[in-house]
Amino acid sequence: MLFAKKSWKPVRKAVFPVAGLGTRFLPATKVMPKEMLPLVDRPLIQHAIDEAREAGIEEFIFVTGRAKEMLEEHFDHQPELMATLESRGKTDLLDKVNSTALPEGSLFLTRQAKPLGLGHAIWCAKKLVGDEPFAILLPDDVVLAQRGCLAQMIDTYNKVGGNLVAIMDVPREQTSSYGILDIKSDDGKLVDIKGLVEKPKPENAPSTLSVIGRYILQPEVFNHLASFEKGAGGEIQLTDAMAKLIGKQPFNGFRYEGQRYDCGSRIGFIEANIAFSLHDPEIGDSVRALLKKFATQ
Repeated sequence: MLFAKKSWKPVRKAVFPVAGLGTRFLPATKVMPKEMLPLVDRPLIQHAIDEAREAGIEEFIFVTGRAKEMLEEHFDHQPELMATLESRGKTDLLDKVNSTALPEGSLFLTRQAKPLGLGHAIWCAKKLVGDEPFAILLPDDVVLAQRGCLAQMIDTYNKVGGNLVAIMDVPREQTSSYGILDIKSDDGKLVDIKGLVEKPKPENAPSTLSVIGRYILQPEVFNHLASFEKGAGGEIQLTDAMAKLIGKQPFNGFRYEGQRYDCGSRIGFIEANIAFSLHDPEIGDSVRALLKKFATQ
């Protein structure tokens, strides 16, 4: 479908749904938010924030829940820690801590009181997003790439506008775990989407192209989320609301460059730590030697 050419607003805001309980990592997440689990030397939420900052995001919106205060504290100024590091001459660590800080007035918090689904979590950010396009980053999904996944997406968004979701191929037997695309056309990089199906059975899946946890959406999606319509799993699904924008606005899937890891599962989290460790210039060689050692046992 052809759409009239228009000037799309820039993407300045990003929403981070961080209200989940992290039950797959209990008891580690009994007190600590799962988004604070360390991926090498940075928590998952820091990786997501750094990716957003690289993409030029100016405002960061956390959709939180109970017992998530540690997330806010992580990005706050820690005077005692800073003074101790400075007095001991640990300038390298001081620089690392300073790099986690966000500009004052750029971090905003809203609450999701009940776990009603991803769509409901995004709706909770409606007033903070306002009438602007916005990005969504799920901290559980991390992408190891030379240039961040969201930065790649914004480069493409600035050319095509509308709505854009990061996509990847999944095994057909796993389609029931993802939002799956119904494809109109595919040029190898950009996919014109004619439909979205949340968690279809393998035999009913229209393709094996899945949405991952990176989105750029227009604010009209809130109009559909506001109906609180329940979908798969009895939850308010973001996929269902996005599907209602198709045909009304440009809606494309984007094949990003990089490797995605699912840090919402224990195996995926371990795999991500290995992959990111191997790419760390300080410890990469040592980790590689350790892996060789364990491989021979």
